[in-house]
Amino acid sequence: MLQIQENTSLKHLNTFGIEAHARYFVEISHEDDLAELFADEKWNNIPRLVLGGGSNMLMVNDFDGLVIRINIRGIEHRINQDEVIVEAGGGEVWNDLVNFCVDRGFAGMENLSLIPGSVGASPIQNIGAYGVEIKDVFESCRAFEIATGQIKTFTHADCKFGYRESIFKSELKGQCIITSVKYKLSLTPNLNLKYGAIEQELTARGITNPTIKDVSAVVSHIRVSKLPDPSTIGNAGSFFKNPVIDVDKFSLLITNHPGVVNYPAGEGFIKLAAGWLIEQCGWRGKVVGNTGTWKNQALVLVNHGGATGQEVYDFSSQIIDSVYAKFGVKLEREVNIIGNPG
Repeated sequence: MLQIQENTSLKHLNTFGIEAHARYFVEISHEDDLAELFADEKWNNIPRLVLGGGSNMLMVNDFDGLVIRINIRGIEHRINQDEVIVEAGGGEVWNDLVNFCVDRGFAGMENLSLIPGSVGASPIQNIGAYGVEIKDVFESCRAFEIATGQIKTFTHADCKFGYRESIFKSELKGQCIITSVKYKLSLTPNLNLKYGAIEQELTARGITNPTIKDVSAVVSHIRVSKLPDPSTIGNAGSFFKNPVIDVDKFSLLITNHPGVVNYPAGEGFIKLAAGWLIEQCGWRGKVVGNTGTWKNQALVLVNHGGATGQEVYDFSSQIIDSVYAKFGVKLEREVNIIGNPG
């Protein structure tokens, strides 16, 4: 029997550590629990929020509805010659899955080490880091379709992946709850070392023939050096997306700002480093009230203690306005804003 709690604090269930309450709260440990939950019409007619690791969200208000925390666990794998299919429950901690794969020599996820959050959230956001995205290793996922009460399988094509985007953030937003995800990995590594400081750090360690364990260790080291630990200081990792602009706009931008950090983003497009743009506007390490940017990475907004979601949101708006005024580039928030900012 599912236990529905009322007026539940979400402070320890979001990595920003923002104090907010859910009117109703339930924890889901199995796919069948979702069918049981939505058999009660009551839960079809109020706002819902599906919660995994709480790592990519900013609560700006209390949530006047039902918060569904996914805690479906388990990791299985199947090897077919060089190919490895790994399936994990939506409630598994993402980095636990990465470590599971790296420890067994399953290549493909090593650049995604130490990203906070849960497995179930990974395809929604098409999470990515250091030149790799979930779409590169995604096979399929199982999701509970709220309208029908059925479990549906979504293929790679079904998910319509884009940069930090998927069908679950657009057409099917709020309509499905991911219960498990399958990934296609390999026993033969095809290492991606070109993005960020990976090569530089490997060289510093004297590693000339890196393994996936080496890459995972280096990525983890770089992330720790740049990003604050949410258990120490509240944050949601990268707060903004790296903006993608067309080559014509980039030509004008680099004429006026020759040092702008950029990466290729497909034919006719260039990706800019949002952290660099923000830093150039003087925001790195800035403290405003109870919030601010992290001292080592301007892309990360933090809760210095007691910050409200509205306070963090307002601060992020100041950064967006500042970057647009200087560079003519509009930053987009990567985190999900939960509630209605004032």
